[in-house]
Amino acid sequence: MEKLKNQLINLLSENARYTYAQLSAMVGTDESTVERAVKELEKDGVIVKYAAILNAEALTEKKVNALIEVKVAPQQLKGFDSCAEEIYNFKEVQSLYLMSGGFDLAVFVEGRDISDIAKFVSEKLSVIDGIISVQTHFILKRYKIEGQVTKPDQDLRRQIIQA
Repeated sequence: MEKLKNQLINLLSENARYTYAQLSAMVGTDESTVERAVKELEKDGVIVKYAAILNAEALTEKKVNALIEVKVAPQQLKGFDSCAEEIYNFKEVQSLYLMSGGFDLAVFVEGRDISDIAKFVSEKLSVIDGIISVQTHFILKRYKIEGQVTKPDQDLRRQIIQA
């Protein structure tokens, strides 16, 4: 069953819109077994969510995204978790990761404009106990999202111009 689950994870990571019938044909087992395995993966928290990956540059409603590096003073007996829990509950926060290296938390946020992000940083994030410093980086352009190139039909190589 573990081999089947690993195959399904790989296939659904590639395309979450595969039907049980398509998945069963690809892994060579019956549809009910595939459905049961997928339901188990969902129940066990392996599959957290199914989502469309969007190219923000192609959307009509524009939003601003930023990566905020956060340095935190870990709290006694709680480490980074209590600070992370406070941060991930804000609606602006899209993703949050504990990191190694020069900062502790990587916070990916989304807002309507730059002032939304600035307001989030100054009024919500910076006032949390334990936050030592923040550094905000605005995302200017996305070339690849979750393994998918944003403009696959466009040839990104330089064109040769002859004089």
